This record gives sequence, C-alpha cells and structure tokens, in this order.
Amino acid sequence: MTDIHIRIKNLTKRFGHVIAVDNVSMNIERGSFTTFLGPSGCGKTTTLRLIAGLYNVDQGEIYFGERCVNDVPSHQRNATMVFQDYALFPHMTIFENVSYGLKIKRLPTHEIEARVEKTLRFLGLEGLGARTPGMISGGQQQRAALARALVMEPEVLLLDEPLSNLDAKLRVNIRAELRQIQKSLGITAIYVTHDQEEALALSDSIAVMHNGRVVQFGTPWDIYYKPMSTFVADFVGVANFIHGKISEVKPQEILVDIGDQTLKLDAHQYRVSAGDKVVLNIRPETIAMSAQIPNAQVNLLKGEIKTHTFVGQFTRYWVTCGMREFVVDMHDPSALGILEGSVSLQLPPSKLHLLPVEE
Repeated sequence: MTDIHIRIKNLTKRFGHVIAVDNVSMNIERGSFTTFLGPSGCGKTTTLRLIAGLYNVDQGEIYFGERCVNDVPSHQRNATMVFQDYALFPHMTIFENVSYGLKIKRLPTHEIEARVEKTLRFLGLEGLGARTPGMISGGQQQRAALARALVMEPEVLLLDEPLSNLDAKLRVNIRAELRQIQKSLGITAIYVTHDQEEALALSDSIAVMHNGRVVQFGTPWDIYYKPMSTFVADFVGVANFIHGKISEVKPQEILVDIGDQTLKLDAHQYRVSAGDKVVLNIRPETIAMSAQIPNAQVNLLKGEIKTHTFVGQFTRYWVTCGMREFVVDMHDPSALGILEGSVSLQLPPSKLHLLPVEE
C-alpha cells in the first residue's frame, strides 16, 4: 500500500492579479525524491515555499500525513529548506552555522555537539567545523547548507535549486551525493530546478509545471518517453515533432499520414480514430541513421546532413528530410566517425510517441 506523505489539494496562490500557483494537486510518497521542474515563473518555487510555510495559502490544503498544515507556522512543520544561495552566515564557523537551528531550539550543549559532529562526518565535512564559509570550496559550502538542514532531523527536506551556483562537473558529483544521502536517510525530499537533466537523474517523480499548473506528474521515464503534451516533450530533453493525420487504426499499429508518406507506430493504448490530427514525437537518440539504405523499409526517410556538433560521447546531427529537419544523436563517434552528405533515417515504430494536437 502506498504511503502518501504529502498531499496537495487544489493549491492556489496569487500575488495581486497574478496567479502564481493555479489549482495544483499531487500526492508525494514518503521517502521519495520529487522534483518540481519548469521554466522561470512557472510556480515551482512558490509551491515549494507554500509547503514550507513561507507563504500563506489562498485556496486549497497541504497535508503532512493526516495533518493539515495550512495554519501551522513554518518552524513547526518539521520541514527544512536548503536555499539557492546556501544562506550561510559568513561571520560564523561551519560548526556555528550547522548548529544554529539547534541552539534556537535550546537543546543541551552536549546534544548539539553530538548531532553536529555526526552530521558533518556523514557529509564528509569532518575537520572543517572551525572554518568559515569563505575558507571552504563551493561544493563544501553546499554540503554545509545541507548539513544545517539535516541536523534538524526534518520530516521533509525542501531544496530550492541548491546546485545552480556550482560548476557543471561539480554539480554532477554533488547531485549523486545528494541522492545517495536522501536514500540512506529515507527522508522525503522535494527539489526545485529548471535543469531537465538534473531532474531526470535525481527523481523518483517529476512534476512538470507551466503557467502555475502541473501539466504532467510521473516517473522520469514517463516524463521523457511518454510526455502528455508537446510542451513537456519539448521542455524535457530534445524532441523531433512530425505533424500528421491518422489514416488507419489497427489492433497492433497506427498508420499516420504525414503528407509525403505514411508512418507506422505501435498502437499501445492510444485512444484515437482515423482522421484525427496528431503530432508524432521521437527522441534524437532513438533514430537510426545510416549512409546506406537499410533493408528494412519501415518508416524510412531520406535526408541530407545540414550540420553537426561533436560533444564527446555523441555527435549531434541536423538532418534535412524534404521540408522537415530532424535532430539525430549518434553515440560512440570514435567507432562511427563523422557522417556527411546523404543519409537515411529509420524511425522505429516502437519509439514514435503520439501526442494530441494542441489548440
């Protein structure tokens, strides 16, 4: 049986005439890592701050278990926040920063010292307690901010883009550490980011937000491979879109007329009918590209390579097929070399995903 830790029901928040959060509902499982993902201004940070109690709810309810926390002050919700800028006190040592909340709670000195030392050791900051934030690296500062949150033994850990100030390689290392820490503690974590790769790498569940609403809530796999709208498909990763009309629906496959030819895709459980206008989505890494025309003629397109970019682990191509342009990723360039000129693209029926036409 699913253990729902946080329930958000019809949550709405306005700032003047602007609706920042618009009738948002979702269930977050206990011990899970959930990410609010979306562009700037989509409502993700506002939703996080509503959960934290930093903003008052205009409409709707927030539950921690069976307890409605709408009127519970932030310091009594047992939810701690890690901010984007870490918010460490520059004049305090790391030990003083981490112990600050415990001192506010007036815990005994010996308990404070024991909990802080245990937390610093757990996060690999042992021996750095006497230093100030300016004396440690950015990654260590991030872990110190996390230690200050975790030392409070919160019920819920809230993270507002805590890795955005780190360089790219350090971000990857720290996010792996963060996920490992969250799993080992079994704590419920809610994370805010606009970084799609970060969300896919960290999360059990992702809430994609747009214009104050949750437009899709699901696993990283479903968000990436089974988006429910062109917005989600385009925002999360790179997407190729093909507009067409359904010509025939069979038990095992759907035929889509794209003007100059017909494409086949696996039927799955799509509820569509002949004549429906649709958009087909396919990811760049699932397209098979070859300088030769393969024997399989299913969903075969002929094209010309327009340009390419070598990024190390793969080469990204832009291929023109008539009036359409496709982005194609070819992995292991060292084995394949760089392709040029005329190529064929094969779109596997199992990799094409059908989306409704949005009015």
